[in-house]
Amino acid sequence: MNNHVKILFRFYSDILEEETVETMWAITIDESKGLYKLDSIPFYAPLIASDDIVFAEYDDIELMLTYRNTVEYSGNSTVRVVIMDDANEANDIRKIFETLGCVSEKVNKVYFVMEIPADIDYKTIKNKLIELENKQVLEYSEPCLSNIHKY
Repeated sequence: MNNHVKILFRFYSDILEEETVETMWAITIDESKGLYKLDSIPFYAPLIASDDIVFAEYDDIELMLTYRNTVEYSGNSTVRVVIMDDANEANDIRKIFETLGCVSEKVNKVYFVMEIPADIDYKTIKNKLIELENKQVLEYSEPCLSNIHKY
């Protein structure tokens, strides 16, 4: 039985500079209570990360399950990366962070989002991000940095 559902997130995007929506996959935890575990890395939605437990309910206007609030944070973090150097593509940079334990999803050849699992030391990732940013290879933002990864 497939217990994956799509949940709609509506928010203001600083990147797109407009009100926007994003749909993400989630695993049903308890449908009667509206509890779902996010099974996607958010491309644009802020303050949410994969494996977070969210409350969502069917919305008659949106005509689908719609995010209402986060019930439990996973401890994972989300980082957005934009490639600034034409000599590099997202896949090349993604491989660097994959070796450091981070999974990512590519949006296009210059933009991807990366998950930093709760059990990974973010200092190593952050140092690599800063190094590549100083070399003008990329720019990054931290739309969802868990308390575990803040230092």
